[in-house]
Amino acid sequence: MTRTLLAAASAVALLALGACGDNQSAGNQTARAGIWAAGSSTVFPFATRVAENYARSSGGAAPRVESLGTGGGIQAFCRGVGPNTPDIANASRQMKASEFELCRANGVTDIVEIKIGYDGLVIATARNAPDYGFEGDDLYLALAKQVPGPDGTFIANPHTTWSQVNPGLPATRIQVYGPPPTSGTRDSWVELAMAPSARSIPALAALAASDKDRFETLAHTLREDGGWIDSGENDNAIVQTLTRTPGSTGAFGYSFLEQNSNLVKAHSVNGVMPTLDTIASGAYPISRSMFIYVKKQHVGVTPGLEQFVMEFMSDAAAGRGGYLQDRGLVPMLAADLAAQQAIARAMTVMTAPTE
Repeated sequence: MTRTLLAAASAVALLALGACGDNQSAGNQTARAGIWAAGSSTVFPFATRVAENYARSSGGAAPRVESLGTGGGIQAFCRGVGPNTPDIANASRQMKASEFELCRANGVTDIVEIKIGYDGLVIATARNAPDYGFEGDDLYLALAKQVPGPDGTFIANPHTTWSQVNPGLPATRIQVYGPPPTSGTRDSWVELAMAPSARSIPALAALAASDKDRFETLAHTLREDGGWIDSGENDNAIVQTLTRTPGSTGAFGYSFLEQNSNLVKAHSVNGVMPTLDTIASGAYPISRSMFIYVKKQHVGVTPGLEQFVMEFMSDAAAGRGGYLQDRGLVPMLAADLAAQQAIARAMTVMTAPTE
């Protein structure tokens, strides 16, 4: 009898989800029982690990987790409500105002924003490479498409080696493999690494105050001549490239450094090395928060969604010494984690972003 009632309840839930509109024709609607999360390649290993634990504890199928990049995951999430759209968007940055409006326009009106912890963006090389110490304007002068030229003009970046940027850096070729424009990691890179480095140059600092749009165009536009190389959404592929390409450098999440510390090493930024403590405290300059966005309209419809989210935010997963720390997530302080757990428990809907 109990099994019969459970089967009936599941069938009702699936029918309810199939009845939800997601801007697709009724003929394309297909019911699904499993949880679906999509988005950031950096959050992907964390979500996958939680999915494994959830499947073991619940006895059901592991949730579907896809690595599409933060932008791709949020786009899929915002397509509408229903079985053909993800329940969760994984993100290595906060949702933008334009994305929130896209969600709302497509009927995704109740979104829960939950911070799961922190990550740092590291600048890494193969372990046998020379040591670098990046300071001030080094990253901008090496990787921006345009740099200051004579008489206040901006010219195509002429630098081909790190030592041309800064005599204290190795005389190796500037060849940095990093995330593509669709990735939240790319957004974080230009905002947390490139823009502060640009502000170290007086002319650009003045421009940031007088013409914000022009400053952002210069600071956020990476070179396209081989100095910066878009390398897809898979950070593990960047790690492998560094081991096969002598002299190359990579930009990716701290979690992948932790998983591949036998192959690659990180370098300091403004005198600070990326560690759990320096990232959590914000002392390491290129650190950021990780998020999951939950479609509240799917809660109570997608079986197990609330339980999966609470597993993600449990002390055993996201807390200090939790199993996600083993995957490279930098945990929040206890009080901050408790606040995010309360949001997850109550499914508190977020307010519209301002930017």
